[in-house]
Amino acid sequence: MVDAQIAGRGVRDRAVLEAMRSIPREAFVAARLRDRAYDDTPLSIGTGQTISQPYIVALMLEAAAIGPGDRVLEVGAGSGYAAAVAARLAAHVDAVERHAGLARAAAERLASLGCANVAIHEADGSVGWPAGAPYDAIVVSAAGPDLPAALREQLAVGGRLVMPVGERGWGQRLLKLTRIDAGTFRQEDLGGVVFVPLVGTQGWAPEEGES
Repeated sequence: MVDAQIAGRGVRDRAVLEAMRSIPREAFVAARLRDRAYDDTPLSIGTGQTISQPYIVALMLEAAAIGPGDRVLEVGAGSGYAAAVAARLAAHVDAVERHAGLARAAAERLASLGCANVAIHEADGSVGWPAGAPYDAIVVSAAGPDLPAALREQLAVGGRLVMPVGERGWGQRLLKLTRIDAGTFRQEDLGGVVFVPLVGTQGWAPEEGES
């Protein structure tokens, strides 16, 4: 997976590649999907959510440029996989998930793997996790209509926000926002992606029948 799907596509950060090698992806998917755990594709984890394609996880973490002393916020924890990988790179990770069942399961998985520097929070991730701010890096694993103001404000100076933005479904772009100083940000477009929607106060409203 790491050699062919990730390094083979241009991810060069050695710390990210080693972190991806160190986390057993099969621990984050249902038993019926474990033979597909290392496929080059996202996989369902229930409640309409997915565990992201391995390459996309690595690409986003490389773009976030996480250092060993960094505090990281992940929005849309899902299965906990990206948080587990980020935990190998950072000093501390706060991961927010709005689905209670997913949050509980992610916390149990991370504890079983010894990821002691990750805290899972059941909350509206579109407004971040103010209690832990400021963050050196914020990684959002769901697409919003725009970059939420709350997440911008929770970035430390020099901090990086990596997030997909666009309509529900197709036409999304992966953006990287770097905070230069208190009121100045630099934005980069990292390419086209497809993510589940970021539902919340500063994201999309729930669709009919959606919690």
